[in-house]
Amino acid sequence: MKGQEIRKNLALLALMWICSIYASAAARSAEPTIKQITFGPSNHFFGYIGHVGNTPWNASGRYMVLLRTTFQDRMPTPEDVADIVILNTENAYAVEKVEETRAWNPQQGTMLYWNPDRPETQFFFNDRDPETQKVFCVLYDLETRRRIKEFRFDDTPIGNSGVAQQGGYYLGLNYGRMDRLRKVTGYPGVFDWTGEALAPQNDGVFKVDIESGEKTLLVSFASLADRLRETIPHVDKVGLFINHTLWSRDDQRILLYVRGGWSGRAPRTKRINEFFTIHADGSHLTRHETFLGGHPEWGLGHTVIGAVKGRQVVYNVDTKSIIGELGDRQVFPNPEGDIALSPDGQWFVNGYKRGHENVYVIYNMQEGTHFTTPGLRRGAYLKGDTRLDPSPCWRRDGKAIAVPAIADDGSRQTFTIEF
Repeated sequence: MKGQEIRKNLALLALMWICSIYASAAARSAEPTIKQITFGPSNHFFGYIGHVGNTPWNASGRYMVLLRTTFQDRMPTPEDVADIVILNTENAYAVEKVEETRAWNPQQGTMLYWNPDRPETQFFFNDRDPETQKVFCVLYDLETRRRIKEFRFDDTPIGNSGVAQQGGYYLGLNYGRMDRLRKVTGYPGVFDWTGEALAPQNDGVFKVDIESGEKTLLVSFASLADRLRETIPHVDKVGLFINHTLWSRDDQRILLYVRGGWSGRAPRTKRINEFFTIHADGSHLTRHETFLGGHPEWGLGHTVIGAVKGRQVVYNVDTKSIIGELGDRQVFPNPEGDIALSPDGQWFVNGYKRGHENVYVIYNMQEGTHFTTPGLRRGAYLKGDTRLDPSPCWRRDGKAIAVPAIADDGSRQTFTIEF
């Protein structure tokens, strides 16, 4: 009897395996469906790339959180308020305003992140005090329809720059410094406590405990300059800033880019653009000689997906070595695009610019198969502070992607790519 039961189970497993193959083949052969889900005259967009698990969708997929603005053709002033809205996917994407913010920009929005500890009902966004111009991070709760916590630090007013994928912490940056040194990444007019300091000791990457509200400076600009000085002697003549602070999937590693000379004050040849990692406690500050271009994404374990010499590669930050490559140059004609790995690690998307359009390559990590979407319009927003980047964001089930594009009426709207 026991043997019959085992054979029966094996037969069932074999049937399930065969069905999964046919299902996978059907999914690969299906054409992607592109759908506009928001409409003008106001603009609706998420803002940031959906890497490191960041997504507009809450845990159940019922709601999406987006930013709504009345303009897209200039950077906002301190007086320009943007709405934070919720879309009900079970009610024809009906839009409801729930909050507003004075800390946002067209490229990165307001750093919307669902709280991993309460992914159904809570999300983070950045805001600023209209009197002091100091930026701070907000934790908002949908159930109670109110801000349940504001993370204000008068001495070092920082905004959220990346929530830990497993929850509990977020990383903070000085958005006033970013505005001064590379406007497209900052919030115009936000208070900057570092003044004209090139590599201050009291600024860098901060880590905030969400429960206690306590902050820690993980790595300072001064310590980063010390690591660069030996091979980049002009580091002492350029103001440094940090971009792309990304947590690994297990929250043990943090990736960051140290940059300088991007504000137009230094010759382009004197730009600094260096790739570093640190452990989550701030130890093991590591400068990587292999430069990963584009907008890298954490893969599984301690691997990072990025671009090296025209290839989409997989790089191990612990061994400091390239351990694999995705596709080839025909599959990924521009590996320096905006990239994101699906939550289950099965799918990878690379969104890149092609003329006046954004195009998306969606790649199956297990099978090596892929398809490329039709182009979505970028309109006149091709470069500069208001450019429309591809910014793909995965739905949590890995079966759809949210992207921005220019609609027929010229407004910036959110579209979905389902497959």
